[in-house]
Amino acid sequence: MSVRRLDINQPDEFSFSKENERWAADQLKKYPKDKQASAVIPLLWRAQEQADGWLPEPAIRYVADLLAMPQIRVLEIATFYTMFNLSPVGRHFVQLCGTTPCWLRGAEDLKEVCRRVIGEPGQVREDGQFSWIEVECLGACVNAPMVQINADYYEDLTPESLEALLEDLAEGREVATGPQVERTNACPMGGPTTLLNGGAQRQTRSTPTRAPAKAKIKTLRKARKGGPDRLIEISGIGPKIENQLYELGIFHFDQVAAWTKADVAWINEQLRFKGRIEREGWIAQAKVLAKNAGGAS
Repeated sequence: MSVRRLDINQPDEFSFSKENERWAADQLKKYPKDKQASAVIPLLWRAQEQADGWLPEPAIRYVADLLAMPQIRVLEIATFYTMFNLSPVGRHFVQLCGTTPCWLRGAEDLKEVCRRVIGEPGQVREDGQFSWIEVECLGACVNAPMVQINADYYEDLTPESLEALLEDLAEGREVATGPQVERTNACPMGGPTTLLNGGAQRQTRSTPTRAPAKAKIKTLRKARKGGPDRLIEISGIGPKIENQLYELGIFHFDQVAAWTKADVAWINEQLRFKGRIEREGWIAQAKVLAKNAGGAS
């Protein structure tokens, strides 16, 4: 493990808010009087939450005094566990998994997005919106590659979807957590393949599902003669999104060019987008590309 040091810039003091004082008192009631040091990790975590995602040195001393522990003991704990951030973090703190499953499925490309959009690891972006670090396994290997942003997981990412996600967060737009593709939780792509009897039905009732599509979008069973158009020519569509559109029966520019508002809402739902189609002007681009291609019918 690398050496972890306290940030050079520290606030003058720290104390729990009234609400957190009451919460801490309740925590201490869980332990005998001579064992209250057992509450040190939850109290440090609460202090970090109150301090906007990082653990200042005065907060470490405060928790030590609250638990009647030597301050050096609490400092040892805070510097040992990497869950405690010893320097300020961005309002959106990105923890990018770089362990083998995520690495095999494109984590290195996600790191490049973070470097370009946010900056170097551990640095807070100038506007205070973001910082990021690489972490070890976050336990969502089946949905690799993925990141944790604050308390939420965002999975099945591509460089394009991660960049769009960061932009949406920066602009304060609503974002969907969990898989960023057509997947329910950790089920296989396309839906469950096992436990399809009564057991799966019982599980389905407690699992959120998407509402049935209301749009009458023009889809095809297969591409027209000559093969599908290269939808990746539309700025904002990468190879993965192109394949997802093909799976939905959308193969040609003129199909995209003919989308209605209801169609866009349906595609947004299927691909778990939030306004990306409109923001990147897919329909306008598709109209130009369809015209240049001769407007296949």
